[in-house]
Amino acid sequence: MIVTLLGTGTSFGVPQIGCRCRVCCSNDPRDRRSRCAAFVQTAGGTNLLIDTPPELRLQLVAAGLGRADAVLYTHEHADHIHGIDDLRALSVKHRGALPLYGSRETLDTIATRFPYVVDPGMRPLPGTTKPEGTLHPVEAGVPFTIGDAHIVPLAVPHGRSTVLAYRIGRFGYVTDAKSLSDEVIEALRGVEVLVLNALFRIPHPTHLSIPEAVTVAQQVGAPRTLLTHLTHDHSHAELSAELPEGIAPAFDGLTFTIDD
Repeated sequence: MIVTLLGTGTSFGVPQIGCRCRVCCSNDPRDRRSRCAAFVQTAGGTNLLIDTPPELRLQLVAAGLGRADAVLYTHEHADHIHGIDDLRALSVKHRGALPLYGSRETLDTIATRFPYVVDPGMRPLPGTTKPEGTLHPVEAGVPFTIGDAHIVPLAVPHGRSTVLAYRIGRFGYVTDAKSLSDEVIEALRGVEVLVLNALFRIPHPTHLSIPEAVTVAQQVGAPRTLLTHLTHDHSHAELSAELPEGIAPAFDGLTFTIDD
């Protein structure tokens, strides 16, 4: 399995609009963070996109990725779904509507905000195209398969929302979580790589802080944990230096392989 982290930044992105802090002005390319998304390529050739953030087109072009078999949505916040128009190129290559998986709440939001994507009655004019998707609700704790990918959705709290984390084989992807229950931690045990959100060094009402994320990572016990959804409060280099062994900040475009 090959995993590419397309975006690793908070909802503001880094650099933030109008900010002249040292991280936003950094020359280190790892400090430029677009909104969160990931791409999974299985050994059997199944391509899964996780979320459609506003920078999706730029992310996929930068990563050299152009075909997807399905989209997994974590939740309905704008920084995770508002790049959905960029699915047009993927659904055209797919030669039909892309399956969109997520919680009922998330898919209902997509259907309300972007009806032209999921309503088969809203057809494009001859000679034109539009993004096309079909809605496939999933429930936390109920596994499903796409191609050769075995996927387990897991519920994590995020303020007033419930986010779906995903375990795909030996890969765990958790973003926008405030905490992980004992059941979710147990379900993630045995993953080779865990991607986990971490916001500030101080507590936040809807996200894991960096110290909280370190504790959760140690509880899960993955050999490698990569922190995502990062802000301009810390540079890649300084965060790398302070984290324990086996835990590191992710960065946009980071690609790694997980043995099946």
